[in-house]
Amino acid sequence: MPDASAARPVSPAPLPAPAPAPAPAPATAVAVGAPVAAGQLAGVATVLGSGLSNQVGAAIGSVAFPVLGPVGVVAVRQYVAALVLFAVGRPRLRSFTWAQWRPVLGLAVVFGTMNLSLYTAIDRVGLGLAVTLEFLGPLAIALGAARRRIDACCAVLAAAGVVALMRPQPSTDYLGLGLGLLAASCWASYILLNRTVGRRVPGVQGSAAAAGVSALLFLPVGVAVVLHRPPTVGAVGCAIAAGVLSSAVPYLADLLTLRRVPAQTFGLLMSVNPLLAALVGWVGLGQRLGRLEWASIVAIMTANAASILARRR
Repeated sequence: MPDASAARPVSPAPLPAPAPAPAPAPATAVAVGAPVAAGQLAGVATVLGSGLSNQVGAAIGSVAFPVLGPVGVVAVRQYVAALVLFAVGRPRLRSFTWAQWRPVLGLAVVFGTMNLSLYTAIDRVGLGLAVTLEFLGPLAIALGAARRRIDACCAVLAAAGVVALMRPQPSTDYLGLGLGLLAASCWASYILLNRTVGRRVPGVQGSAAAAGVSALLFLPVGVAVVLHRPPTVGAVGCAIAAGVLSSAVPYLADLLTLRRVPAQTFGLLMSVNPLLAALVGWVGLGQRLGRLEWASIVAIMTANAASILARRR
């Protein structure tokens, strides 16, 4: 935009130059107005594709669980995320102050714990239920900051969905459900820490530094997994695919989407993730859910969507 405006005054005119300036405004408005709808549609398609990529990546990663285990798959995913974020963010680590390093280190720990608890939960309770429980993290952040009746109703609806998911049965895997809730609390912490990092560190340097520290923390884990469970080429390929599809693609897609779509619309579209996870788990992994589980997923998705729509109004 500055280049275009700088190109206009090339023809030297002493006083008449300011007069024509207002004239192009309507034409510019019309020209810009046309692609806005197309840009937003592209943003919607991008965020839905990002969510599908994330869940397909998790499903592919779970194929490597018998060889590498959830810990090994998460370790590879952390390495891939660090490589991508370092390439995009190019953090100047030597210029960081201690006030900047503190939230970055916290973000690194939360980032690794979130992925590890989620993938272990996927191994125990399936993709759809694990992602649905993890989704409670951002929902709790959204509802915790609100003081309206509609938000109280949304909280009750989400709580009902959680109770239905965690109802006591002989086959209930409470450890898996608990790990899903741990992933939810880590996601909530991840959101809050990301805000702090965004305020203290320019650009995406803070996120890149956090991903790098998290990858370093997982280096000993990766070595231990390789020594204890010799990996196969197929398992490593699945883990790398999980890192690309669940870390690199969603991160870059989210950066592009947030330039085209308002943040609240973005949050509304993110509500589809539990449904995408359940469908991918069903189609790709044969993880069937009962009617009550599907009702719980819909209840939690509806609670989030209603909260965001009410906030928009």
